[in-house]
Amino acid sequence: MASTPGDQDLVARAQAGDRRAFDLLCLKYQQRIVKLALRYVREPAEALDIAQEAFIKAYRALPGFRGDSAFYTWLYRIAINSAKNHLAGRDRRHAELDATGDGGDSVEVVALLRDDETPERLAMQDDLRRAIEAAMAALPDELRTAILLREVDGLSYEEIAAAMECPVGTVRSRIFRAREAIDERIRPLL
Repeated sequence: MASTPGDQDLVARAQAGDRRAFDLLCLKYQQRIVKLALRYVREPAEALDIAQEAFIKAYRALPGFRGDSAFYTWLYRIAINSAKNHLAGRDRRHAELDATGDGGDSVEVVALLRDDETPERLAMQDDLRRAIEAAMAALPDELRTAILLREVDGLSYEEIAAAMECPVGTVRSRIFRAREAIDERIRPLL
């Protein structure tokens, strides 16, 4: 059975003009990038838009990719920046709507956990989930990004350091501070 080409080979082929090689990279990482975007926007359609924007930016910047980091780490950084830019643009649009009086409070739609547990237990789980989401939203960007990369994506400290362009010690500190802040917010619910 033939092995699939590695990222380095696909990147080199894409840089040489092989669009199919870049398509393979997109297919390989599409779900991971959409999941990343969903953590920022929580709307599947918006997450798909962000992922598409990230891949377009990556394609345009591909000639400048030197391979100093893994392709996925580089793409991940582009996706994070695309998500942040999307949120900043959305916040500006909401502020403009609120200033004109046309906007209302934005409502976050989140799927509830479905199981056979008691209503009280479900209410407690919902309260805990909301507290965690609020704690995550209250974190500064660098802490939130570090904790998401570690706990949700399962990246190593070294991979996170490369994605965030900072030393490993800084990553460890950010994750520790993020965990402390989240723990402080949810402790009363436990």
